[in-house]
Amino acid sequence: MPSLTRTVRIGSSHGLHARPAKMFAQAAKDSGIPVTIAKDSGAPVNAASILGVIALGIEQGDYVTLTADGEGAEATLDTLADLLSTDHDAQ
Repeated sequence: MPSLTRTVRIGSSHGLHARPAKMFAQAAKDSGIPVTIAKDSGAPVNAASILGVIALGIEQGDYVTLTADGEGAEATLDTLADLLSTDHDAQ
């Protein structure tokens, strides 16, 4: 099965700081399949690594590319894309 990719615009008004990054990384880990996230044309990092995700310096409005490989990849990308596009700082 080939890898699936999805490009997502970040919705959180303060970007992927600690709280939304933790939620995202935990969801990626819970998926049980390899998932990466990359900002712009940068190198992808393990999406389950909160430090890797925070180190990308992702801000509101930035576009990121998610890549997942394995059974359930499409559903995983749907879930993760929804997390990234939601403004968690508005709650």
